[in-house]
Amino acid sequence: MQDSNTKKRVLVIHYSQTGQIDRVARSVATPLLNDEAVQVDFLPIKPVEAFPFPWPFLQFINTFPESAHQVPCALDMQTEGLQADYDLVILAYQVWYLAPSIPVSSFLQSDLAATLLADTPVVTVIACRNMWLQAQEKVKAHLHKLGAKLVGNIVLVDAAGSIASFFATPLWVLTGRKGPHWFGLVPPAGVSDRDVEGAQRFGEALRQRLTGTQALDVDVLQGLGSAPVNDKLILSEKIATRSFYLWGKLFLACGTPDSWIRKPLAALYTVFLLLMIVTVVPITAILKLLFSPLLKKRIARQKAYYAGPTGD
Repeated sequence: MQDSNTKKRVLVIHYSQTGQIDRVARSVATPLLNDEAVQVDFLPIKPVEAFPFPWPFLQFINTFPESAHQVPCALDMQTEGLQADYDLVILAYQVWYLAPSIPVSSFLQSDLAATLLADTPVVTVIACRNMWLQAQEKVKAHLHKLGAKLVGNIVLVDAAGSIASFFATPLWVLTGRKGPHWFGLVPPAGVSDRDVEGAQRFGEALRQRLTGTQALDVDVLQGLGSAPVNDKLILSEKIATRSFYLWGKLFLACGTPDSWIRKPLAALYTVFLLLMIVTVVPITAILKLLFSPLLKKRIARQKAYYAGPTGD
């Protein structure tokens, strides 16, 4: 029988509205859970006031200013039974408006995060539609400030693809139904079951490193394709992040999400956002394609950077 004092300790911190990221985190953790030499604890992030799912439309839009500016919400964290320190922390999160979800960004700004993550290896896990680069940049900044060591990033994106998920994801968010919708014209939203199940390979790599002689370092997920980068979306994400930030300042200046003036402003921003999605994203993708031969080395550097720390 393995002595609990000699076990490697892993903490999985997670937040999900739909349950998708929880399933992904559990899949990654499965090889660790199956190893008697490893103790795995789970810490769900729970806002005091739960965010709704499915989302009411205007509330969904009205959440972006606090998301973009990472305005923290109150959390109700159940920490009983947690260890004083861990050999590895797995942080699983959703992307909201190209930022970590409000509950996750709130946790990363908390005293509890400072206690749990300082001087600790961290692997981030993301499940999203397709854009995650700028959210991960914000998480990196938090981890750096907390003194944590980011050793890996795992990203699973929607199986439907960019165009189909443009319809599938909002329908899921606003109705609570993954689909398919419209007699099959819109495929199911979310990460495929196959990809969720396949995430166990990352957990196996973590298990081998934890229980072996090699240090848990930034090469732990090397070669596994853990964070594939779509270079066509790099510029679009930067433009959209800037837009969310600037419009968010206007929204925040108008008061809290319950302020009456933010409701018509949210309706106006919806129109702007749709126009930006159907114009800016395809235009930047076309420009990227046209100029990619001239920018080949720069694009390669960008992809390597955003795929970090694994370097895939």
